[in-house]
Amino acid sequence: MKHLLTILILCLSCLACTPTSDTQQTDLADTDESSADSQAREEEPKERSFPLSIENGKIFEQDGKKFLFGGEEAHMHFDITDCSLKDEQFHFGIGRERFPALLEPQFISVQEADTAWEAEDRFLLLHIGQTTKAYSVKDLTRHEVVNDVVEGRPIMAVYCILADLGAIYDRTIGDHTFTFALSGYTYFDETVWNGLDGFVMWDRETESLWWPLIGKAVSGPLKETNMKVLDEQNWSQTTWGDIKEHHPTAQVLQSGQDFERPANWPQLKDAHPIAEQGASIAPKWGENLGEEK
Repeated sequence: MKHLLTILILCLSCLACTPTSDTQQTDLADTDESSADSQAREEEPKERSFPLSIENGKIFEQDGKKFLFGGEEAHMHFDITDCSLKDEQFHFGIGRERFPALLEPQFISVQEADTAWEAEDRFLLLHIGQTTKAYSVKDLTRHEVVNDVVEGRPIMAVYCILADLGAIYDRTIGDHTFTFALSGYTYFDETVWNGLDGFVMWDRETESLWWPLIGKAVSGPLKETNMKVLDEQNWSQTTWGDIKEHHPTAQVLQSGQDFERPANWPQLKDAHPIAEQGASIAPKWGENLGEEK
């Protein structure tokens, strides 16, 4: 009996040590590779697909000129006959006044705004003279452009969520002050800003189009005129926690604002490209931090 038990144990041991068959090994390898492929696919960033303007009839010709759709009224279209950008790289085309690019923004105190924000929420912070103003990225995502005047100096705070571009610009270029809004289009170039889409703006005084990712006007009377990033000593990319701690008297952009879009706007006569010095392209987010001032 003892011998039989010994033989049985030896047989079971041999079976346990027998190598997996080729078929079984292949199945296991296939399973492992399938799992790895699945994990790799999950880790790959998903490409965003935006509607091409040219495929949606947003770019058209009329009377020998080329236009971008700007709204239901004919006078709202943008003349891009001389545009330096490529038709096939425009996205969207929702209309020039869909984003409420504020003209007369309202502000509240840090104490009033404190219930709305967490310490890590991102802001643009502006210092001019004795005035400090804070513009939240969340609110700027809705407005994209806030035209403001601070101690007599016309500026604009802007943010583009697709490019993560947030900056403050001087609205006085040359001898003129310009008022900016959103065209309803974005544009991309694989060689610019890591190939990300960036908003296309327009100014109300000449209806020139501007692409902040290259920092200049790309069509209209002001074509090739540089934008004017405000001196970085006067503004920073920061957080609500920093503002609460170091700038408790700041004026904070009030959330939820809107306004009636102007039907008409005084036009600048005989407008032409303006030679402008200084920085025209905004620093990327994180390159102008308040704590480094």
